[in-house]
Parts: sequence; C-alpha cells; structure tokens
Amino acid sequence: MNRIPVAEPVLNGNEKKYVDDCIDTGWISGSGKYVTGLEEQFAAYCNARYAIAVFNGTVALHVALLGLKIGAGDEVIVPDLTYIASANTAAYCGATPVLVDIDPYTWTLDIEDVKRKITPRTKAIMPVHIYGHPSEMGPLVALAKEHGIAILEDAAEAHGAEYKGQRVGGIGEVSAFSFFGNKIITSGEGGIITTNDEALMQEIRILKGQGMDPKRRYWFPIIGYNYRMTNVQAAIALAQLERIDWFVQRRLEVAQWYVEELKDSPFTLSPQAEWAKNVYWLYCVLVPEGIDRDRFMVDMDAQNIETRPFFYPMHVLPPYHDSEGDAKFPVSTAIGARGVNLPSSAKITRADVKRIAESMFKSLEMQQAK
Repeated sequence: MNRIPVAEPVLNGNEKKYVDDCIDTGWISGSGKYVTGLEEQFAAYCNARYAIAVFNGTVALHVALLGLKIGAGDEVIVPDLTYIASANTAAYCGATPVLVDIDPYTWTLDIEDVKRKITPRTKAIMPVHIYGHPSEMGPLVALAKEHGIAILEDAAEAHGAEYKGQRVGGIGEVSAFSFFGNKIITSGEGGIITTNDEALMQEIRILKGQGMDPKRRYWFPIIGYNYRMTNVQAAIALAQLERIDWFVQRRLEVAQWYVEELKDSPFTLSPQAEWAKNVYWLYCVLVPEGIDRDRFMVDMDAQNIETRPFFYPMHVLPPYHDSEGDAKFPVSTAIGARGVNLPSSAKITRADVKRIAESMFKSLEMQQAK
C-alpha cells in the first residue's frame, strides 16, 4: 500500500509561472511585485490594514514582539502546549515566556489561568490558534485592554480560521503566520505579519530590513535584522493565496470525513467550538486513556501511515523545564501525552481517510489484545 504522509504541499496553480517570471526578470531577492502583491492581498484576506512579508513564521513572531517593544524584564504569556517558537521568540527579546495551561476543549489558552499569571511585568499575551482552531479572542481582548497589554496572535497554523465570524490576523494588535511547507498555504519557508496599526507596521518594516531608514538609504538608526522574504518565496505564496478558499475547503472536507469515520469511536476528535471556525491545519485525535500513544503511532507507521505526536508541553523541554509543571499544567500534560496528528493535506482522499480510520482501529485493537 502507498504511504500516506501527514502533510504535503499542493503546487498546481500559478506557482511555476510566477517563479519563472522572477527568474526571467531577475527579481529574485527581497523586493519585487510578488512581495508587494502578497502583502496587499494577504492583508485584505485577514481584514487587516497592513501585512509585512518575512522569511519565516518564527521571525514573524520575533519581529512582531520587537515592534511591540518587548525586551529584558518583560513577560509574555504563552500557552504551555504550542510549538517552541512561541516561547523562543519571547526569549530572543530577553523577555520571559510565562506558561499557562490550556482549555480542555479547545486546547487553546485557558483564560482563567491567563488572569492568574498577569503581573506588572506582563507586556503581551500570545494566543496560539493551535492546529487551526482559534483561541477565544473576545475575553482575551477585553482582559488585555483592562491591563494595557498587547495581543500577538500566533496564527502560524490557522490561515482562514475565524472567531465569531472574524478571521484571525485582524483581531489582536499584531499577528504572525507561517508559510512553511506543511502549512495550509506555503512558500516552502516564509511568514507574514498583519496589523491595523500604522506606526507598528512601519517599525516592523524597519526592523526586518536591517534597521535602515526608509527615507535615507544605507542609514541605520537602529539595529535591525535581515528578515526579508524573497520575491521568489512571495511568488509561490501569492499563487497559493489565490486558491486559499480551495485549500481551506479541502481541510474542512477532510475533517468531515474523519468525523464520519470516527464519530462512534473511543478517540477524542479535533475541537470545534460553536464560536469558532476551525480550519484543521492538522486533524487531531486523542487516543483513549490507558493506550500508549507512541506505541499506537508505531503501529500506524507499520501500516504505512505517517502520524505525528502533539507538541511537547513547554514545561517538559529543557529550556523551559519546570519540575512541578505536570501539576501546574494538568490539561496540557494530559492532552500532550495523548495527542496524535493525522494525515491532513489537501491531497487526502475519502478512501485515504477510510483506510486511516481502519488502521487506527486495528492499532487500538493490537494494544487492547495484549
């Protein structure tokens, strides 16, 4: 049987045409019509005023935090269950990532724990729209305004996701997306920042371009970074963005197939809050309690189906290790240990999902029989 990967890109639009144009015209570096076009069209897609293209999703988070003036002595609230870039980028700035537990249903920031963790040093809250499901932004926005704290949406995995009908990327002060090869739309590597704040946009543009004064070439009033996206990357991303509705719809279709195949199973399925549009970057399940998640994944691999474990909770990783973390973050600990990402690309077929589900039941039975 053919192997079914967790994720693979679909590049059958204008990607090659636009890349060939970059090569033919010589516009292959950090400026050009595809960078400009991507920024304009992605901002419009997110209902944001501005977008700034950068080299990848991690630097999008980093330069967004720098634009918010996050620095030494500051604290940034981050969910315990997330990809490590969320915490690392706060540390890059000299700030302290303050970990909070997650909601047991949405797997996003636990708002009550956020409230407990706010201190006078808290300068930003980073809700992560994990695996495509948005955080509950209304209460977070109200809480942030009450305390004078900025919100940076980590939307790396959530292109097109919505909170109460509003697309992520235009809700907080600033947002960061990834275009890595396994994301809903991709440029191989790449990222983009969205904001409605003109001053913040200008600050981020200066920071991502080595700190050069936009009105005085080769004059550098501040220390900046070379975080520019190339025109070639932008060409691929723009071609993908032209078809983003199709990419999102395919994720929703695949998710519905999983629901149909697994609805009566002992697996806990990907969340879908009534106020949210989950775009299912990766379709997720929790294995039943008492099942060895890692053994389950080995058995799936033996059936030629690739799966991925959930991200490790931050508190178990050496840079952010907390010996009391399992007690402080019980939901993150439990869900992180049981979570599995299933194949979720736009190439997945109905027959693939049926085969994956059958393999899941077989893997479960193999453990239960022992």
